[in-house]
Amino acid sequence: MTNSLPDAAPGFDQPIAVLKHCHDRIRKQLATIEKLHAHLPLYGADTQAQQAAGAVLNYFDKAAHLHHADEEQDLIPLMLSVARGEDAAALAALVPGILQDHTDMEAMWQDLHEQLSAIANGASSALATAKVQRFAQRYADHMVREETQIAPMALRILSPAQMAQLGNAMQQRRGIASAGAMAAGTPAATGEALASLRKDYGQASLSETEVARDPIAQFNTWFEEALKAEVNEPNAMSVATVDAEGRPSSRVVLIKQYDARGFTWYTNYASQKGRQLAHNPHAALLFFWSELERQIRIEGRVERTSAEESDKYFQSRPLKSRLAAIASAQSMPIDSRAELEQNYDAVAARYGDAPPRPENWGGFRLVPERIEFWQGRRSRFHDRIVYLLQADGSWARQRLQP
Repeated sequence: MTNSLPDAAPGFDQPIAVLKHCHDRIRKQLATIEKLHAHLPLYGADTQAQQAAGAVLNYFDKAAHLHHADEEQDLIPLMLSVARGEDAAALAALVPGILQDHTDMEAMWQDLHEQLSAIANGASSALATAKVQRFAQRYADHMVREETQIAPMALRILSPAQMAQLGNAMQQRRGIASAGAMAAGTPAATGEALASLRKDYGQASLSETEVARDPIAQFNTWFEEALKAEVNEPNAMSVATVDAEGRPSSRVVLIKQYDARGFTWYTNYASQKGRQLAHNPHAALLFFWSELERQIRIEGRVERTSAEESDKYFQSRPLKSRLAAIASAQSMPIDSRAELEQNYDAVAARYGDAPPRPENWGGFRLVPERIEFWQGRRSRFHDRIVYLLQADGSWARQRLQP
């Protein structure tokens, strides 16, 4: 089976898209609650039910209130400050209901929180039908109203500067430094302060008797767990390559498929990594999921995907991403952002909504020869299990010292 992965979340330079992405995550959690409600009468608070309840608790306890604050403290005040005429009248009618929804949904969540906590702890298998249905329906109606009325108006009436202001406020609310804050300079840990930074791990363990015989199956297990835990960018991986003079470089890309053949990402073949792989087709991948205290190191030989695979993936991308792939000579210097955007506009004018895949754009697949799974443990006494590809195509498995 080939595992195709979702595109990354939008950046805070697109704050309305981020809010929509939050809605999509809320819908995912609501679907989990409804599945859990159907699961409990049949299987009780088993391991699967406990994990599902824990995932829902984690999202609504840690993230949902941030989304509400984005709207209450930043988006709505900004819109009210600039709306005029019919827009102002529409907001006057909409905003009280939006704010009341937030209050009511937070109260509904507190009712569900107690039940879900008991399920997550394995102490109960009770989940009230009426409360689940009322919570899910209220949220669903609320999100539709925001997506069909609030979001389109925001995109129309807010200026680029106001969008940037909104995005920066959303970043700060989540403890993420904005580009402006980083440019201004913030205190950094140096010297002894940096040396003393450490975190003791202890969430889980990893045993050579428990991992799968096949490393791709083990990767799939860990990746599915990362998705369920909603770790930040689970599909982000570092790709390390080496140039003709033996100097390494690395960058973060997004994995798009993985299966028995290897791990696939897509890029410009004329980019720095593409040129380096043309000279030396060996590379290393690294996944790091801090929330789960895990990393996976993968080493092997890189090959290009077939033209058919590259065509299929290219056509599945959003239109603007396809146009950008044509407009950008990746890794090559350019005088200004304005020139880059002019290139994009020219490509968009030329191809419209049917841009073809450029010949110098496509997939790379790393065919693994070594895969190491690392699980953080207390006192830096970590678990490390490595798989090594053998001449007959089988995998040898062994523990490494931390």
